[in-house]
Amino acid sequence: MTICHTGTVTGDFLPIFFIAIGLSADCFAVALGGGISSRGRFWSRVLRVSLAFGLFQVLMLVLGWLAGRTVVEYIADYAPWVAFLLLAIVSGRMFWEAFGPGQHEEKEVDVSRGWLLLTLSIATSIDSLAVGLSFAFLEVNMALASPTIGVVAFVVTAIGFLVGRKAGEIIGKRAEAAGGIILLAIAVKILLERLLG
Repeated sequence: MTICHTGTVTGDFLPIFFIAIGLSADCFAVALGGGISSRGRFWSRVLRVSLAFGLFQVLMLVLGWLAGRTVVEYIADYAPWVAFLLLAIVSGRMFWEAFGPGQHEEKEVDVSRGWLLLTLSIATSIDSLAVGLSFAFLEVNMALASPTIGVVAFVVTAIGFLVGRKAGEIIGKRAEAAGGIILLAIAVKILLERLLG
């Protein structure tokens, strides 16, 4: 797979694009959950989350690339556990909003603001840190890789929100719980991938 400075633009772009799609899978799933439970001011939320996820994908990628084998190799073993914990916390919050005491009122968790947005942005971009580490040992064209991965994450996240919104209209009042189930499934997937190697 040629993704170095010396390759052609097309030869560089295609493998990077497919890597970007893979990295965006968790972004899509999280956005799906957010879209399912979202009510009101939909497009502003889509924009905020898509921008945050795209930016964090790029930031983590570049950090991993810069760190090389220095810092990342010490935290790589813990990264899946961190992602699992962050997603599990947000999932628990969404379940609480759906089923907790006094939650019969029309209320939702807004994943597009504050610590929830920060938590999800970090959790969905941890894989980019590992990819950036691998890029450090290849002559990767980072000027092409970084914006490609960021833009793909932005677009995939927006698509996830749109699909989730349609699903939320069908699911109805327990959409919050459905979003929590999706996040919990992602968290478990990350943990199982770590435990099973």
